[in-house]
Amino acid sequence: MIDRYIRYLQDIRRYSERTCEIYRSVLEEYSAFAPDLSITQLRNYEVHLMDERKLDARTVHLHLSVLSGYCKFLMKEGLLDANPVRLVSRPKDEKRLPVFYREESMKDYFEQTKGVMEYGTYEQQLGRIVVDILYCTGMRRSELISLNRNSFDSERRVLHVLGKGDKMREIPLVSSLYDEILLYLHQAESLKCCDKDPEAPLIQSKNGGRLYPVLVDRIIKKELGMVEGITGRKSPHVLRHTLATELLDDGTDLNSIKELLGHSSLAATQVYTHNTIERLQTVYKSAHPRAKNGGKNGD
Repeated sequence: MIDRYIRYLQDIRRYSERTCEIYRSVLEEYSAFAPDLSITQLRNYEVHLMDERKLDARTVHLHLSVLSGYCKFLMKEGLLDANPVRLVSRPKDEKRLPVFYREESMKDYFEQTKGVMEYGTYEQQLGRIVVDILYCTGMRRSELISLNRNSFDSERRVLHVLGKGDKMREIPLVSSLYDEILLYLHQAESLKCCDKDPEAPLIQSKNGGRLYPVLVDRIIKKELGMVEGITGRKSPHVLRHTLATELLDDGTDLNSIKELLGHSSLAATQVYTHNTIERLQTVYKSAHPRAKNGGKNGD
């Protein structure tokens, strides 16, 4: 039945291969732990995850969400009367604010890699264009990987991006990114292995193939590892957070950021306001006369 459910997620729900792998892993782990989907077994499994495996609340939530989705599928198939996961209390999860890179650090990166698109090796050009696209558009790693050559509309200067739920959106290109994509394509087409078909990947590996998640992660770690000011986690998603935070700081309205990032709801975008408020509080405490005096009256 697990195989059937995974096929349903792949063929009907159109979940990514990576997501289906995670779902299968969770379901097989639970199947090895418990003989059925009773409330008692589910609660025992939750305790097992927290106390024995020492998983954080967020990961436990993921396991329970996967199991809940599976139960709903079994209900549709007439194999389960109700969803027992709904009766299992979930651990409290501390909200984590999005991590982002400082604007100065990103300026340092682009300054350090200046001239790469004209004079660098293909590997260097690939690294620069991957960072540039992710940082300037805020798109997801999976969206970058799925870009085809015909996703790039050079006349209108936009990228057609296929996001979650197969929703298509257009992302306008700033002049610098537009120019660098043209440079990259010119350099890539000089390689014998370059695939020039309209349905071929826009950004290609040195062998002419489509990028894959591990390769993109490796590229980001290598590229941002050159920047002294970037010492934390180096990932495509942090670049996405960085753009959202910068846009919000510059006064861009939340709805525009929502459309750019391809969020399904405004609630997903609003999380970035917390970073801005935290920084405002820091500035307030260090600069406001009353705050410097501990809020006491007087000069």
